[in-house]
Amino acid sequence: MTTTLITVAPTGAESRKSDVPALPVTLAELVATARECEAVGASVIHVHLRDDTAEPTLDLGRLKEAVAALRAETGLIVQLSSGGAVTDPEEDRLRVLDAEPDMASCTMGTVNFGDDVFLNRWGFIVDLHTRMQERAIVPEYEIFDLGQLTALQRLLDRHGLPYGGHVHLDLVMGVPGGMPGTVPAVSACLQAMRDLPEGTTFSATGIGRSTLPVLLTSLAAGGHLRVGMEDTITYAKGQPVESNAQLVARAAGFARLAQRPPMPVAAARELLGIRRG
Repeated sequence: MTTTLITVAPTGAESRKSDVPALPVTLAELVATARECEAVGASVIHVHLRDDTAEPTLDLGRLKEAVAALRAETGLIVQLSSGGAVTDPEEDRLRVLDAEPDMASCTMGTVNFGDDVFLNRWGFIVDLHTRMQERAIVPEYEIFDLGQLTALQRLLDRHGLPYGGHVHLDLVMGVPGGMPGTVPAVSACLQAMRDLPEGTTFSATGIGRSTLPVLLTSLAAGGHLRVGMEDTITYAKGQPVESNAQLVARAAGFARLAQRPPMPVAAARELLGIRRG
């Protein structure tokens, strides 16, 4: 039976704990969230960390501690964000790999991010990609706009396949300044993905109001899913999200309705080419 890879992105770098009390910002909250989400169908966790004041941080000690705790308490594939916050310097973003996660994100281009600019120079992208190859870390290529799929093709042609040999990307849709979270936008991405290596897989993420349209379109198109409070803090109109597990459970329910139930972690490790042990 065909299954659905579900990634949970529980925290992000944008929402404030004071505005969103349910947001997991401490290590204990992150681990508890991870366990709850694994129990209802997640197989990958996309991690942003916060410091003692609940502000975004790429502190290496905290990253190593989080990776160790998530591995000790869950079976989830641990994917660290190399994006951090939009203001983080490149050297700090590259240092994320020193925490030795299973996966890390690799954003395929610069994008306007609301009022800010999320800078990803070509040289930085190449450096991140090749360092992950050397360290046996599997990338998830983050795609915020259509042209970034062409940039990914260029990267793979010039610098080779990622560690593990499997290409997996995430369509991040609905960011102000990026591509919209619409059916035509997903369709356009599917057309562009035809030029990527055979067997390439994708997840899709809808930000805010685009969460459900993107989720349903991705399932219909044979794609996988990313959900979580990084991407939406509203479950329905006028109804705040209660927990990340609530979002994962909804995604898992839709996946089952589509006859593509959640993918077990072991199968996800096999698909993505995650190193063993």
